[in-house]
Amino acid sequence: MPSFANPFNANVDRKISKEELVQAIRLDIAGELEAIYLYDAHIMATDDLLAKAVLSDIRDEEKAHMGELMALLRHLDPKEAEMFASGESEVKEMMEELGIKEPNLYEEHMPSLTVGSLKK
Repeated sequence: MPSFANPFNANVDRKISKEELVQAIRLDIAGELEAIYLYDAHIMATDDLLAKAVLSDIRDEEKAHMGELMALLRHLDPKEAEMFASGESEVKEMMEELGIKEPNLYEEHMPSLTVGSLKK
């Protein structure tokens, strides 16, 4: 749980190096992943449609944040970006070998709910 006793707890008293920023961004990505996991758990744990809609919307915003952080990480660490691309290529090759056209497995099992979709 976060500690709110000191609102400046995460502040640093100096500019950080690029390497330290890369590490901080990785930690931020981990935090976004944890938030996504927690929101999914809450969504699965309730039958309240409004709660599911609101939590799904918040979860999807966390996914967007993760995408932004990943783009920033690729910018800050081009070597890591090359490794991401290599891993992505490997998965695409496996998909071709298995005859899989689109990797939307997550969306199939965890559909995103919105207030608008619940009105239907």
